[in-house]
Amino acid sequence: MRRLADLLRGVAFVGLGNAWRALRYTRQKARWERTPAPSEAPVAVGALLAVEPLPSGVRFRFANATLEVLFLSSDLLRLTWTPGAVPPPYALARTEWPEVGVVLGQKGETWRLRSAELALALAPDGLKVERMREGAVLRREAFPQRRGEGWVHSADLHPAAPVFGLGEPAAPFNLRPGTYRLWNRDPGGSYGLGEDPLYLTAPVLWVHRPAPGYLIFYENPHEGQVVLGDRMKVTFEGGALRYYLIPGPVERALERFSELTGRPPLPPRWALGLHQSRWGYRTQAEVAGVLAGYRRHEIPLAAIHLDIDHMHGKRVFTSAPERFPDLAALAGQAHAQGVQVVPIVDPGVKKDPDYPVYRSGVARGVFCRLPDGREFHAPVWPGWCAFPDFTAPHARQWWAEQYAFLTERGVDGVWHDMNEPSTFVAQGDPTFPRRVQHHFEGQGGDHRVAHNLYGLLMNRAGFEGLRRLRPERRPWILSRSGWVGVQRYAWTWTADTESTWEALKMTVAQMLNLGLSGIPYSGPDIGGFSGAPDGELFTRWFQLAAFLPFFRIHSSIISPPREPWHFGEPYLSIVRAFARLRMRLMPYLYTLAWEASQRGWPLVRPLWWTHPEEADLWAVDDAFLLGEALLVAPVTEPGVTTRRVRFPPGRWYDFWTGQVYEGGGLQPVAAPLERIPLFVRAGTILPLEDAGEETLELRLYPPHPGERAHGRLYLDAGDGYGPHRLETYAAEWVQGMWVPERQVEGDYPFPYADWRWTTVGTASSKEASE
Repeated sequence: MRRLADLLRGVAFVGLGNAWRALRYTRQKARWERTPAPSEAPVAVGALLAVEPLPSGVRFRFANATLEVLFLSSDLLRLTWTPGAVPPPYALARTEWPEVGVVLGQKGETWRLRSAELALALAPDGLKVERMREGAVLRREAFPQRRGEGWVHSADLHPAAPVFGLGEPAAPFNLRPGTYRLWNRDPGGSYGLGEDPLYLTAPVLWVHRPAPGYLIFYENPHEGQVVLGDRMKVTFEGGALRYYLIPGPVERALERFSELTGRPPLPPRWALGLHQSRWGYRTQAEVAGVLAGYRRHEIPLAAIHLDIDHMHGKRVFTSAPERFPDLAALAGQAHAQGVQVVPIVDPGVKKDPDYPVYRSGVARGVFCRLPDGREFHAPVWPGWCAFPDFTAPHARQWWAEQYAFLTERGVDGVWHDMNEPSTFVAQGDPTFPRRVQHHFEGQGGDHRVAHNLYGLLMNRAGFEGLRRLRPERRPWILSRSGWVGVQRYAWTWTADTESTWEALKMTVAQMLNLGLSGIPYSGPDIGGFSGAPDGELFTRWFQLAAFLPFFRIHSSIISPPREPWHFGEPYLSIVRAFARLRMRLMPYLYTLAWEASQRGWPLVRPLWWTHPEEADLWAVDDAFLLGEALLVAPVTEPGVTTRRVRFPPGRWYDFWTGQVYEGGGLQPVAAPLERIPLFVRAGTILPLEDAGEETLELRLYPPHPGERAHGRLYLDAGDGYGPHRLETYAAEWVQGMWVPERQVEGDYPFPYADWRWTTVGTASSKEASE
């Protein structure tokens, strides 16, 4: 019955014509697919034959493999096992590193290579990585084995070690035990807990024990699998086995990892506001009505998204002449209300000789091809489509040029979808045949290597196009898929979740794992994509999302309307209040965004972020930190008006009441429908924006006696690349009153008409600050 229901939902989604095309393509794809080679028995690396010192490293030659070990910095270790090709370094932002002073030595049968911070020992039974400072073993691993064209790699895990990362798995926060496939995939319009794989996989893991933990990144885009049980076992179907090791603590590891793979650029400030979307806005007038509804109900809205219905026959870089006759006028109408416009763009280009985009792509030779040289076609929304080969520089350049159609009409950002890449199939893997050919900067390759990179490189082309077309503005792209490094170009979201309480709870774990994978900007479809949430579920989802980086309402065409006023009272008033609270928190959120651009830290962090030794916090996935100052404990069950919150050590203030909670335990707190548990760390100076963006409030939450309070605020024009301002605050208790300090760096003028200091538990103390 479930399979029949899935089939009927699929036909309803794609339409009868595309359903028939999917059947035909499925038959073609079966013929084109490479016949799987029989599974070969693993081959050991064999005996060690030679050792060759290198600048910053060493090369070990074995009978059946070669291992190159390089220190890119004293705390960043790269290991590469060959045979197997290393693909172009699309994931990396930095490939040139200064030489690192290392010492290579031998004792008996053990070779040891060390920097100032790490040491790698190679013995007959495998590898060991130690921290020089304490002599503590971070990781022990067996020699990998070659299997066919790929690799099998295993390592010890501390019995109590939780493991995090891998992108956005639909799993609990602690991924251990579990088995996870590394292959970006559209699950088909709806998914819940346990679905694997999803749209964005990332071979990045944070192993939390032994202290201080370590991050490992496998720079291999082939299909793979990660098994986390008594040991960690990682397999890849092809390519070289190249991986990077970075020791903790976690904030230092992510800072180094983001130096390697790139830090997210500072987004335009509007991107942190509320976004509204729906698959099913069929006309320009309907979108205008939604804008009017937000204005009428006094809900602050930052952006409205246009799904596939805005296009002419679902052809990318077009607008429907009858239903969306004047996209520029719609953008102007939205801008007059302070709302940005974000249209969708898919990679599939309709095969139509009368369609200028397709004609241009054929002339420029940008589309993927089959091994016999024919252009590859598959069905997606417009019907039969060709697909740009984003591994080719000339194809990325051509694609970047197409965004002029949108920028000339005044759109503000772009939403990339279907870029796993996804196609319509009747059964099997909904993507390209693995024999489809790709350019790979001239070195050549097929879709086995390109698949997981496709979304990353589409985002790169789009980002570079927007930056060239509008150099005075910051590009903003939302993408359903990507790979390691996607944070340099795009935000992401968790896409087509079920509208269930279980999926709501799963959102927290997905946000935390994305952040620990180096991808800081994400969020869910509020209310879930594929169902019909009641008012309570929608409201609780909205309350959670108000504290996530990406804050968007979105739903399926077969779901009821999702705009907040459709749920009636009391839900509408609660949603309005949280949308306004989001705007009050904008100074804090924007400062966190600036911090992410400087250090690579996620905005959403696990409760153990500042206390990694607290074992009770390791697996908590029903609460999180927003930056260091805020603790958010969403309600993820129906009918709940109280819930228990596990507090990290320290003192915490209830944001709503000012009540003080001492950390280090599990405590019951009130959670009525109109609010969720929200707490502020003692010692915080929290910047808040008053209504109308006219007054800045600096709210001090007193620290423990004898300690100072701290805070900071980043300010600029909210877009572009002009001057900035960084304000740093401190406050100290002196002779019965709080004496604040304020330091200012940068040339951007203070944008508020007024500002005031307040202290939780006391009257306003602006006088003391002047």
